[in-house]
Amino acid sequence: MRLLPAGRTAVLVELDDAGQRRRLHHALSDHPADGTVDLVPAQTTVLIQVESADLLPGAVAHIQDLLSGGLDAVEERAREPIPVSVRYDGLDLSDVAELLEVTTDELVKRHTDQLWTVEFAGFMPGFGYMSGSDWPYRIPRRSSPRTRIPPGSIALADGFTGAYPQASPGGWQIIGTTDAKLWDEKADPPALLLPGAVITFEAVTS
Repeated sequence: MRLLPAGRTAVLVELDDAGQRRRLHHALSDHPADGTVDLVPAQTTVLIQVESADLLPGAVAHIQDLLSGGLDAVEERAREPIPVSVRYDGLDLSDVAELLEVTTDELVKRHTDQLWTVEFAGFMPGFGYMSGSDWPYRIPRRSSPRTRIPPGSIALADGFTGAYPQASPGGWQIIGTTDAKLWDEKADPPALLLPGAVITFEAVTS
């Protein structure tokens, strides 16, 4: 792991894997450095931003203390799963099932049997990258991206499930649709899929 400068008020911590990143993010959420204004987790990094440049050395020392103590002992907090209803009617459902050599019913069962953790957000406001508790598959993106994916689409790419809060071009494989409010600017917080949240998908027919 290493610490990299990221402007006058931020530092980027690169970690060895997603598990280490998750533990550091949890540790900094529970015990933030003085003056922290934002924590931004990504796949194997955490960006820590503080209020002003004079607070950055203290934040770096705080992070180094956490790292020197070892992250393996950091316990992840148990979170109540958030249920999200999904109509498994996606345009790519059959293609993904065929790729995995299972039926569409079996693909839906495997997708709904998981606890999905929002690892990080990105791409667009409210878009969460979710990893499954027992999801071994890495799904390739479509060879030809679509120019418009409807809002509420549930999709697969690489080892993640994603949910589109807004319409967008995209190359993920669409397997379903949800009516859940994924992004609401008037809500606090506006995103349903916050990093660290645990999601369960429930199959519905209407």
